[in-house]
Amino acid sequence: MTDDIQVRRIGADEVDQRLERLADILIDCVANGDSVSFLPPLTRRRARVYWRSVADAVICNGCALLAAEDGAGQIVGTTQMVPATSENQLHSARVVKVLVERSARRRGIGRRMLRAVSELARKEGKTLLTLSTTTGSAAERLYASSGWASSPGVCSPLTAHIARRPSSTSISDTTKLASRLLFTDHICPVPF
Repeated sequence: MTDDIQVRRIGADEVDQRLERLADILIDCVANGDSVSFLPPLTRRRARVYWRSVADAVICNGCALLAAEDGAGQIVGTTQMVPATSENQLHSARVVKVLVERSARRRGIGRRMLRAVSELARKEGKTLLTLSTTTGSAAERLYASSGWASSPGVCSPLTAHIARRPSSTSISDTTKLASRLLFTDHICPVPF
């Protein structure tokens, strides 16, 4: 149940104010073996350095940071939207670091953050979002059940993407290739 969860965009000043909490969540996810670009054990110092780099990216409009907060205002999850910077990709962005603290999982927080990042992308004129995860992970199941379409074996953004269709939420093929799976979400209808 996510009734007490609010997802909102936060700025660099809040990253600084809530640095320890953000570090806790990242360390927890890495310790759980989540595929978030870090290997365990993740030190608190390294986690702080990472979040400070995110704050810098937020200041420079290099990413938008969303936080999921519980009824007490404590952050229990985060995700980021990183807009593409290439001229021919300005319609797209990557979703990175969908993090939910282990003690807060199975409450729909990840799904709510995915909806929030899609809404943000739509407001900012993005028509394509991509994200990736490890094949067979809980994240893969979350993305598929949230309506994201898989592009099995895709390891390059140059490969054609599969559009999300409201009537199709299943993954057609989850073959392991480099143990990564790319998901796409076309925010606006795509002609076929």
